[in-house]
Amino acid sequence: MTGLLRAYGWGFATVVILQVIGAVAGLAPLLAVVELGRTLLSPGPIDHGQVWLAVTVGAVGLFVRLLFTAASSGLGHILDDQVQLSLRRQLAARLGRVPIGWFSRRRTGELTRVVGEDVSAVHPFIAHAPGELVSAFVVPLVSLVYLFAVDWRLTLITLIPVLMAVALVPLLMLPARLREQEEFDAAMGRIASSVVEFVQGISVVKAFGGSARAHRRFLTAADDFVSVFLRWVRGMSVVAAGMQLALSPPFVLLVVLIGGTALITSGGMAPADLLPFLLLGLGLTAPVAALGHGFDDMQAAGRAVGRIRDVLEVPSLPEPAHPVTPQGHRVELRDVRFHYETGHEVLRGIDLVLEPGTVTAIVGPSGSGKSTLVQLLPRFFDPTHGSVVLGGVDLREIGSRELYRLVSFVFQDVRLLRASVADNIALAVPHAGRDDVVRAARLAAVHDRIAELPRGYESVIGEDARLSGGEAQRIALARALLAATPVLVLDEATSFADPQTEQAVRRALATLKGERTILVIAHRLETVADADLVVMLENGSIVERGRPAELLEQDGKFAAFRRAHRSAITHYEGVPQGGEPR
Repeated sequence: MTGLLRAYGWGFATVVILQVIGAVAGLAPLLAVVELGRTLLSPGPIDHGQVWLAVTVGAVGLFVRLLFTAASSGLGHILDDQVQLSLRRQLAARLGRVPIGWFSRRRTGELTRVVGEDVSAVHPFIAHAPGELVSAFVVPLVSLVYLFAVDWRLTLITLIPVLMAVALVPLLMLPARLREQEEFDAAMGRIASSVVEFVQGISVVKAFGGSARAHRRFLTAADDFVSVFLRWVRGMSVVAAGMQLALSPPFVLLVVLIGGTALITSGGMAPADLLPFLLLGLGLTAPVAALGHGFDDMQAAGRAVGRIRDVLEVPSLPEPAHPVTPQGHRVELRDVRFHYETGHEVLRGIDLVLEPGTVTAIVGPSGSGKSTLVQLLPRFFDPTHGSVVLGGVDLREIGSRELYRLVSFVFQDVRLLRASVADNIALAVPHAGRDDVVRAARLAAVHDRIAELPRGYESVIGEDARLSGGEAQRIALARALLAATPVLVLDEATSFADPQTEQAVRRALATLKGERTILVIAHRLETVADADLVVMLENGSIVERGRPAELLEQDGKFAAFRRAHRSAITHYEGVPQGGEPR
């Protein structure tokens, strides 16, 4: 944690110094009451000068305490805002540099928790802990010195509750307690993830009658949390109750009164000397009380910072020291191999050339490596072996800004910003005029739908622009078309489109043909008919390649795959195999 907060050292030091001054000044009213009591209870005439001096010192001390503790608290909260802003900026910067494919292998709820809840969890450690812990230790220390000067015997008696509570602290640090806390955090994380996934997928699971199963998964996570929580509470409750009893004001006062009464009745202490112990004795328990109350917050902050550090330490996608500009937009995959963290090789020795001005279609069964292959081109991942070359330059030697000026992409899982439709389309070209935006929307066959929205292109996604999956894909396609990059990657980008829209998109691609290098995963095999090259993947390897007509004539794997695909469609539509679809 100190590594992340080192830049704010002077600010924390100032917070501590202000709190120390305020804490010491806060003793003045209590000491003034003690001296007033001694003056008023002493035999003989009352010393009015001493009385007014005590009142003045108490009032000044109270004012100084309020002034300095308010300044310390205010500065602490300002530091907290700065630290949280810095952490979120660091996370945003790191997440902006990690391979985009890294996100696909992480749960949305986990990342949401890190950026949101975990950053907020450092608030007690920054805004409250420095001032409160300093105050909790400085005040008792000064009080202890004063009480020892009054009577060392009753001071030791007053410390008995503190020693009892301190003896229980190690029980909070037992491996079993720490393990239960880790299980508690993990269960909380599972609930957060299940809630996000349940809400995001509710329409799908309900449409397919799976709401009961999805609901059961959420309830399982909730039940698991309850079980872990109860186990954690049972382990902590006895220790916590013992500490609270030992540090409670009635118990401390009881100990002080018993000890003081014994000393007074034996003649070992004047009755007036009991007063400072009754007023200041309760403050001696503050360090242990603060430790007990702040223990959970400190642990939670430490674990949150650990998760934040894990994200900040994710290796970023390396940027070239001396970027090279590609010459042209010919794409080559040279002996490309790739595997994820598990070590399972997804792509095995891919050699492929995408000529400028052509459309290359990737087909194959689920799990054959199609999506992984197309994600290498916009450099969502780097190949674990071999290279992806654009315009004669390895992608790893091209700066990311230059790369995304050359390559645009549309994937099946579309994410639109909560902004106007026009801004979503013009995301890559913010200076684009409305005519250019409309032209791209027409090419993507989504202009008519946008015109139906309450404010047309100014309608805001998620507010007055609620789009279907196919419409969202067409907005993303319009965005890619407006970017006008020489290389376009489509990963099942029309999987939600209706047949009419599919035809419109195919016409758009036909219009672009000859201008761009296009790589597309064919969700509907009708798209293959327009391709210049069809590449058939199976188990991460290319098993066939060629023009569609040539592959059908060969009657190999592609032809068999196409027949199986058409058979599945006719069966789904209820048409006898070989008949015409309805």
